[in-house]
Amino acid sequence: MDGRNGKLPLPSQPQVAARNVVSEILLISGSPSYPSRSGALLDYAAERLNADGLSTELVSVRDYPAEDLILGKYDSSAFEVTKRLVASARGLIVATPVYKAAYTGSLKALLDILPPQAFRNKTVLPIATGGSLAHLLVLDYALKPVLAALGASDIQQGVYVTDGQLQLGQKSGLFVDEEIRKRFDRELDSLAAKVKTPAFV
Repeated sequence: MDGRNGKLPLPSQPQVAARNVVSEILLISGSPSYPSRSGALLDYAAERLNADGLSTELVSVRDYPAEDLILGKYDSSAFEVTKRLVASARGLIVATPVYKAAYTGSLKALLDILPPQAFRNKTVLPIATGGSLAHLLVLDYALKPVLAALGASDIQQGVYVTDGQLQLGQKSGLFVDEEIRKRFDRELDSLAAKVKTPAFV
């Protein structure tokens, strides 16, 4: 959020307009801030998945005109490429910071734009970041139900990461907690394996 006016910052230009519309795994960032810990996790995921031979694309709630997003302008051309990216993806990673014990409102606004059953026959990995372990269950009780409402039946366990388990902009690496890194790697490896199965070919 822009602390001066309470609105999502507008991108200088539409950032999804010129992208490819075919990708094996689509990464969706629900953070209205940049940089962000959830965004850093998506960058890490993309690097690991690309090294495994899978193509990825990233879309963020920051990519869209705030008015179109907040007012739910389903027919806005700003969302057309994203809808095609979702349709073509075999797997998805949905990441969000936790605000008030839930995923961000901007992420919900973007998910509401997508067609019914948009996540059908796709594997989805949910990720959330928060200030403490107090919101650990946000994945199961907030994010996963909305993913299921979009048709996702193969939803992975997911990963919840606290602020203290990550460090941004450090040469020593993103993860402070080695165990959470291993858990995240296992989830990514599971997603990659599922996307590569013959059922997706």
